[in-house]
Formats: sequence, structure tokens, C-alpha cells
Amino acid sequence: MSDEIMHEDCKNGKCTSEEMIKEIKESMLQEEVLYDIADFFKVFGDSTRLKILCALLKGEVCVCDLAESLQMNQSAISHQLRVLRQNDLVKFRKEGKMAFYSLDDDHVSLLLEQGIEHILHKKVY
Repeated sequence: MSDEIMHEDCKNGKCTSEEMIKEIKESMLQEEVLYDIADFFKVFGDSTRLKILCALLKGEVCVCDLAESLQMNQSAISHQLRVLRQNDLVKFRKEGKMAFYSLDDDHVSLLLEQGIEHILHKKVY
């Protein structure tokens, strides 16, 4: 069956698969989980936060080095780090007055690396 014919059938309401509909309904996540996932991905919608996360792909970095490398002031970096920390994307440790940040776990680096790979293979920069 061609895509055009299938598309026309769907327009006429003839292409329902009860089995597929049941499978989708049974596997659908709870509404609360979907909202949490949506909020999680919103955090990635800010280029400053993405710059910080990309910097942290290199490893643990102190706030002052992040600020210097991203050419931003420490308070702006700290504000974004707070958002990232609240969303469990980064963690920190203190050494005296210095705070060192790193990605929270391998899931974060995997998400970032997959996102980067997806964009770079779709577009030419």
C-alpha cells in the first residue's frame, strides 16, 4: 500500500489498528511523569546552560574557570548552575571556599552527547 493511499485512508478514518491503539495506551506514561520529563528538557532550552554542560563534559571544573572560559561573570554562572543543580544535571563539591562542579551522572553526559551528535549529523556547520 502506498503512503498516499494510507494517508487518504487515515483521513477517512479507516486506518485504525485496535492492537496498536491498545499498545500505545498501555505503554503511555502517567501524566505526572510526562510533566516532569517536559520540565527536565526545558532546562536544555537555554544556551548558557548548554555551554556550562558542554564545558562539564570535560570533567570537574571550578566556578571561576567556568566563568573565565565562558567569558561570563561568576554570579551569572552561579545562577545557571543553581538551575542545573535543582534539576539534578550537575553536582558540586566544596574545597574551602571553592566550588567544583561536574555532571551529575552518565545519563546527563549521554543525553548531551546524543543531542550534539543528532544536531551535527543533521546540519553542516
